[in-house]
Amino acid sequence: MPKPPRKTAPQKTVPQKTGPRKKPRKGDLNLPAWTFEPIGVVESCFKEKFGIPRQSGLVSGARGAIRLNRMDDLRAALKGFEGFSHLWVVFVFHDHGGLRWRPTIRPPRLGGARKVGVLASRSPHRPNPIGLSVLKIEKILPNHPEGPRIEVSGVDLLDGTPVLDIKPYVPYADALPDALGGWASEPIPRSTVSFSDKAEAQLSARAAISYPGAPADEGYANLKSLIVEMLEIDPRPASQRRRLPADSPQAQGTRYGFNLLEWDVKWEIRDEAFVVTEIAER
Repeated sequence: MPKPPRKTAPQKTVPQKTGPRKKPRKGDLNLPAWTFEPIGVVESCFKEKFGIPRQSGLVSGARGAIRLNRMDDLRAALKGFEGFSHLWVVFVFHDHGGLRWRPTIRPPRLGGARKVGVLASRSPHRPNPIGLSVLKIEKILPNHPEGPRIEVSGVDLLDGTPVLDIKPYVPYADALPDALGGWASEPIPRSTVSFSDKAEAQLSARAAISYPGAPADEGYANLKSLIVEMLEIDPRPASQRRRLPADSPQAQGTRYGFNLLEWDVKWEIRDEAFVVTEIAER
């Protein structure tokens, strides 16, 4: 007798997707992914991105601290750091606002008028949003009650920046006087900064106030010099600086502001200079 036909499961119809399909980007090296946990966080005088110096050391008066996790191992890991004057900070650009990286960018240093490869820049919009800064060590407090703490200056980091690692700056290996600066070789132009009578009075009223890491008896001098250092390198975005140069007639009288600690610093362009008009509490 012939065998009865074999029963088969009914075929499911899978709807076909229409339109272009995005393939995940994957390097041809097929390397494994790595996951890192921050060892600490940055406490900075910069509470918002606007006004943050574009490189460490440009604003020497910018103070802050690196607060490490409260762990005995990390406290012991700081042993021997006392003899160094500077350190490297490896950190995450945690708030750069980009959803994906782009292969080319317009550096503010070039006024946004020319594109370069992102890997040939210091842009935060990178394949891996990791940054590197050199900061001056002001004080090392391994036994601080909130956890090991290093007070630093020359900060160019947003408050709350996650820290992945720190390393001592070693002059014999890290200082390279013959190094070339490529497209960033030109000196940074600096503008004249002045204060209105109202702003000077407000600074004087805060003479006893110091910000994190600043000497307690130099609050007024440090705050004023910090504002000057921030403004003289023109903290405006490249697009604004290109559209409204400080020496253009259209720029005169334009007003700006940035948050610095608990203060709202207001300033305007006047006679090709930057004039601080008010320093108000937020």
